[in-house]
Amino acid sequence: MPLTMNIPKVSLPRVVVIGAGFAGLKLARNLNTKHYQLVLIDKNNFHTFQPLLYQVASSGLEPDSIAYPIRKTLQGKPNTYYRLAEVENINFEKTEVVTNIGVVQYDHLVIATGATNNFFGNKNLEENAAPMKSLIDALDLRSKILGNFEKALNTTDLEERDRLMNFVIVGAGPTGVELSGALAELKNKILPKDYPDLDLRQMKINLVEAAPNVLAAMSEESSVKAEKYLKDLGVSIWKDTFVKEFKDNVISTSGETFYSTNLIWAAGVMGELPRGIDAKIIGRGNRILINEYCALQNDPKVFVLGDVGLIHSELYPNGLPMLGSVAMQQGDYLAHSFNRIAKNKKVKPFVYSDKGTMATIGRNQAVVELGKFKFQGVLAWFVWMFVHLMLLVGFRNRAVVFINWAWNYIKFNNGSRVIVRPYKKKG
Repeated sequence: MPLTMNIPKVSLPRVVVIGAGFAGLKLARNLNTKHYQLVLIDKNNFHTFQPLLYQVASSGLEPDSIAYPIRKTLQGKPNTYYRLAEVENINFEKTEVVTNIGVVQYDHLVIATGATNNFFGNKNLEENAAPMKSLIDALDLRSKILGNFEKALNTTDLEERDRLMNFVIVGAGPTGVELSGALAELKNKILPKDYPDLDLRQMKINLVEAAPNVLAAMSEESSVKAEKYLKDLGVSIWKDTFVKEFKDNVISTSGETFYSTNLIWAAGVMGELPRGIDAKIIGRGNRILINEYCALQNDPKVFVLGDVGLIHSELYPNGLPMLGSVAMQQGDYLAHSFNRIAKNKKVKPFVYSDKGTMATIGRNQAVVELGKFKFQGVLAWFVWMFVHLMLLVGFRNRAVVFINWAWNYIKFNNGSRVIVRPYKKKG
């Protein structure tokens, strides 16, 4: 196995970054590579804008609208190398990262591997629920949703038709709320045009939440408003309810029993760790414990950013929230820290600046919290759209998404609703 992955050895310190999510890509773009050699490793050759995955799943956007080529965003940066690879192990003693295509040594290592689905130890749900954490997951879910309507048209079994058109979404955080709203708008405005011979009144959208309210991380005011918006769209909300099992098209919960072929998981995430991490430094949510400089306490050469890192503080005793804003701020912070070190300047600890939270439910319906300011409705919806457009990587993606949203607003005709491949259960 090659030791360098065809990366030249130079006199500059080598910074190896694992993961091209919000944190890793922000660091890579802002690092001054006149002073460092940058090696970026990711299992995909594109960056995914995860907040809009639900729109791909619900046929609102095409996948290339929220994906951006990694190599394109790194064009023109000297001493920069990207490798399409999966990390198999990290050897901290040898300062090596072992991948499926070779081994690369580092002077500084940045772990920014992000998060994966958290099924809270329930293997049954892990094997049978449909997740929505990656672009592939979103495409699979789109195929499943559209494929079910095609099957519903062809079956004479009324109970089977009900199961195909009954959607159960687990988790009433922003992802679950936004997907529920998108499916409701599909039911109310889009699908009747595509399926005029199907009684879409049979389509049911159920949002299941273990907590006593939706959007539990936001204020009570925003939670109540979001719940009202969802109910107005026809979404059934089941609070204080947790899912136990999904077997033979029966979803068993602590309360209601649902007969459905569709269990969509949006209930929780946890850190996605590469192998080689000492269990002693893994904390709550399968996240790596780090200090206020985003580094391992006993290894200052290794930094951890984004969802996979856990920083405790008085304001955040359970760690910083697993949000894209945290990841981007940490990526920007570490890039500037490296740049300051190259100029023999002191580095300050990382301080998170809470920019607020927001979620959209449907057309002209959103909730936004920006510090002390809380507002809902049309203004919140436009703020949500503007912020997400600006956070997309690349002008083309912003333009495409804007045109799609504008066209859908005028014509109520979002996306192409193409089944690229039949849905198949993983495993």
